[in-house]
Amino acid sequence: MKKIWSSSILLMLGLMLAGCGNEQSNSGETAEKKTSNNTEPEIMTDNLGNEVEIPDNPEKVLASYLEDYLVALDVTPVAQWSIYDGESIQEYLQADLEGIPLIPHDLPYESVLEYEPDLIVIRDPIEQDMYDQYAQIAPTFVLNSSPTEWRATLEEIGEVLGKEEKAQSVLDSYKEKAKEKAEELAEVVEGESAAAIWMVNNSLFVVHPERSSGAVLYEDLGLEIPEVVSELSSDADWAAISLEELAKMNVDHLFFINSDGPNAEMLEDRLWQNIPAVQNEQVYEFGPETSWLYYGPIASEQVMDNVVESITNRVQ
Repeated sequence: MKKIWSSSILLMLGLMLAGCGNEQSNSGETAEKKTSNNTEPEIMTDNLGNEVEIPDNPEKVLASYLEDYLVALDVTPVAQWSIYDGESIQEYLQADLEGIPLIPHDLPYESVLEYEPDLIVIRDPIEQDMYDQYAQIAPTFVLNSSPTEWRATLEEIGEVLGKEEKAQSVLDSYKEKAKEKAEELAEVVEGESAAAIWMVNNSLFVVHPERSSGAVLYEDLGLEIPEVVSELSSDADWAAISLEELAKMNVDHLFFINSDGPNAEMLEDRLWQNIPAVQNEQVYEFGPETSWLYYGPIASEQVMDNVVESITNRVQ
């Protein structure tokens, strides 16, 4: 089971890195509506340049690895993303997705056909021949928005599904909550720093300050960025960091996503134990089943709650 879980985590990391590689080509593109006439079908141009006829009020939507956005828009997917027949799923969404059948992460044609979706929404990259196969099953839209910009992705999916108002409502609610939580946090730890570290297969990664949970820490909640994090930031969501580099990090609060479990050898290392945040008992540990490794409004809000609750409870 540990090998299966480790493989799942590494595959997730690969998906993150692959998504980041497409950011530049996607960032300047937006979906284009061809018609707004109520008597004509709506046509939208996707990332591959395909003009896709979007069905009205689709009831069976398949958007694998985009379920966070569907749930936020009150849409129940026809199937949900999984690895190794459910050994790894998006656990943090299961309060809303419990009972929803699973589909393999690589979306085999036969599996997609089995669920008979009436709309397929997918993230780049995808080969044209695979797209053509999906398009034989249902209208298939490849998102234009960057995988690292969850707000733009939410807006685009909202447009595709005809839920623009709901998407804007989610964004407004998140913005207001972030403002309130940042003010709450500033009352107890103003000027203090934080970092998110992910350990998997005895390797360490630090989150990019402008992406994923890093954007929540620094942009939404206003925590300070440690110098080491700024120096290590790269084009990937998570940048590799050595234990020696981590030990030099002058950070007040360390959010530790542990995919190796409580018996990880690194936790016994002298360098780990000498990290100031470890010595000051300001390390907050979370498992890979939480939302820290994902994008989306629900993932970001859950990370926000984790951060504020962890720090305020420790300070009190």
